Amino acid sequence: MADKQSRLGLLLKLPRLSSQIWLAALGRLLLQAGTGFTLFYAAIFFVNHMGFSATAVGFATSLGSVAGVVGRFWGGALTDTWGRRRTLMLSAGVSAIADFLLALTTNLPVLIIANLLMGLGVGLYWPATETLVADLTTGAERNEAFAVTRLADSVGLGLGVILGGLLISATGHYQTLFIIDGISFVVFMVLIQGVIRETLHQVPTEAVGRGWLVAGRDRLFLVFLVVNIFFTSYLAYVNTTLPLYWHNFVPGFSQDRISLLFSVSVVLSALLQLPVARSLENFSRPQALLVSMLLWGIGFCLVWGVAVAHSLTLALAALAVFSVATVAYTPSASAFVVQLAPQQWRGIYLSLNSQCWAVGYFLAPAIGGWMLDRPKAVADSFWLFNAASVVVGLGILAYLQRQVGDRHN
Repeated sequence: MADKQSRLGLLLKLPRLSSQIWLAALGRLLLQAGTGFTLFYAAIFFVNHMGFSATAVGFATSLGSVAGVVGRFWGGALTDTWGRRRTLMLSAGVSAIADFLLALTTNLPVLIIANLLMGLGVGLYWPATETLVADLTTGAERNEAFAVTRLADSVGLGLGVILGGLLISATGHYQTLFIIDGISFVVFMVLIQGVIRETLHQVPTEAVGRGWLVAGRDRLFLVFLVVNIFFTSYLAYVNTTLPLYWHNFVPGFSQDRISLLFSVSVVLSALLQLPVARSLENFSRPQALLVSMLLWGIGFCLVWGVAVAHSLTLALAALAVFSVATVAYTPSASAFVVQLAPQQWRGIYLSLNSQCWAVGYFLAPAIGGWMLDRPKAVADSFWLFNAASVVVGLGILAYLQRQVGDRHN
């Protein structure tokens, strides 16, 4: 019993990291709290309250991901030359403008412009914030540092989802959610300016183009990018397609129940982030990702089971499995990229890594929205198709594991 308690305490103990990591985590918590206000409710608002079709909303969201591709390329170059902190501030400013536009949206062109700006802001953000974490840590503690920042993301997102659901239930004013999200970006800018130090001490003497060439010739890294698109697409399906699917296709799944389910899921992700990261410490990065991929497959099978049984218990089980899959994936993927990247080109490597999020969030909303405009039988079977695609991801990860062992030897 004492040994079990000791192991449990070790899993839950907060790691000893730089104060800058904790400050960066605080900033990300505030930012994700604002995002939680909009992430799960935007599609429901624009489809069911503003009268847009699911296909149109999915298309606008996908165009935002195209802008995210540009933002990530630009963000990677700026991160390695202009600086991590200034790139983060630029990102927050662009995203705040996008949120205020979303609050004013009454037609499709404005929705598209707002999504383009939001995609650009998100694209600038991720290379800079991930590179900042990598700069402030060593290899031994990096996985836990990424886990802590992802924990801050989960806690912030959970707070945002819960408070957003309460606000909608009380007022029905969806536009207020976008305004609060915009304010969170402004607060993030102030925090970055005031307390986060710049970690880029020397601009690379080589041209930035050299960094893109190095990354583009790294075969192992390129293979990883392929499987990473699987992961980001799965996340996008859960975050953008699944709430609307349950709301419109599964009897008994009201907006309040869906909000509660996703709130519990996000809280569970926060609670499990550090324990899961520590449980996977003895695994290689590809092995940890294999565990995550298997869990995604199980979760999609459970979602299909919800379509058959209309069970809230199965829905909660599916989201719980997705939570574990996510917390196993996110720190492992970032740490693996940093492991592969030359130090002077971390921003560029992490920029290309974050492009997978742009691709995933481009493909998934468009495909998911199109599937939800089809008959119920097609929409139901869509989740089994996702479960089957996991087999391809497992094969790629098994290849990566073999290659990592060969490179190490």
